[in-house]
Amino acid sequence: MLRLGRREFDAHEPAIMAIVNRTPDSFYDQGATFLDEPALARVEQAVAEGAAIIDIGGVKAGPGEEVSAAEEARRTVGFVAEVRRRFPDVIISVDTWRASVGEAVCEAGADLLNDAWGGVDPGLAEVAARYRVGLVCTHAGGTEPRTRPHRVTYDDVMADILRVTVGLAERAVALGVPRESVLIDPGHDFGKNTRHSLEATRRLGEMVETGWPVLVSLSNKDFVGETLDKPVKERVVGTLATTAVSAWLGAQVYRVHEVAETRQVLDMVASIAGHRPPAVARRGLA
Repeated sequence: MLRLGRREFDAHEPAIMAIVNRTPDSFYDQGATFLDEPALARVEQAVAEGAAIIDIGGVKAGPGEEVSAAEEARRTVGFVAEVRRRFPDVIISVDTWRASVGEAVCEAGADLLNDAWGGVDPGLAEVAARYRVGLVCTHAGGTEPRTRPHRVTYDDVMADILRVTVGLAERAVALGVPRESVLIDPGHDFGKNTRHSLEATRRLGEMVETGWPVLVSLSNKDFVGETLDKPVKERVVGTLATTAVSAWLGAQVYRVHEVAETRQVLDMVASIAGHRPPAVARRGLA
């Protein structure tokens, strides 16, 4: 059982995490939700299309202009409070690696801290424990936040992913984070080249077998673009194909830009797997 905010998800119930970037320079939407009203409209649309989780980020993942902790908090804390007010039942996640920002957003009503940089600030897990909120434990290959991998190598990339993410998850629980609110994430593209991310996808079942719920952040990433030789705006099909494979292998939470399309993919895979009945079943019965 996965428990986040007011929601519980059983083992075969996938959840969509919609991305809302409060940044002027995000790689995909180029700042489309930097201002409050477009960002709130994005939340409303994502919830209507089937997102259970809203993931709010105040710093883009890639290199760029330095963003201080104070500026990151300015971009996210008030917005978290407003989303909490307008959408009391939605699960609010904040994508941050900083404990100070984590504390501020938890005070504002966040339910989940999405630590995409692999515990680089060990205080973030302590914040999650203190506020009894969820935590995403990600493999980032030991890279510093907002840096790109350079000639990174692994003897066995999945073995390293398991060692790091399970270790972070166990530490979080030992600190007091509710076990049912901890997820692990292979960290596609983070500290990895394209072949590493493809292998992590292919072997995702090994993460699922640990018993920790698995989150995947695949949406329009570079490993999809390089695999198909497509620019950022032409990666949706590749993303959805990777989503289908990940769903078949047992991932549970999907961090995405395209909510409606992802919902259809996840519903179709769940129905093929026998976990969800068809929405309509008339063929051959009339």
